Amino acid sequence: MKKLVFIAAAAALLGGPAIAQNNNDGNRGTAAGIAGGAATGAIIGGPVGAGVGAVVGGALGGALAPPPPRVVTTVQQMPAPPSVVVRKRIVVGQPLPETVVLTPVPQAPEYSVAVVNDQRVIVEPRSRRVVQIVR
Repeated sequence: MKKLVFIAAAAALLGGPAIAQNNNDGNRGTAAGIAGGAATGAIIGGPVGAGVGAVVGGALGGALAPPPPRVVTTVQQMPAPPSVVVRKRIVVGQPLPETVVLTPVPQAPEYSVAVVNDQRVIVEPRSRRVVQIVR
């Protein structure tokens, strides 16, 4: 059992680069996460490790896939909501505090936008996690 937990943890850590991929297709992040997690799991734990790694890597890879370019363009062109000052660093993958008001992205309800510390951020509204910082 300890080996299985270790395999899952290793796959989560090493499959993480798939999260940071900037691509136009959110499914590629999932696919890369599955592949990376499976490879890592196979190295550490053989066939069982490959299975566990694929599941963990796929979940991580798909969870933070960057938004499509049309959403980024919409966010760049829409009027900016008022900026909110937050004392912590804004990081992709981390949730925004409940005090930050999220504005839905027109024609893309799966995303919201906020301006935090003078930076536009695209957010997954249900979890409030930052999926991209718009520069």
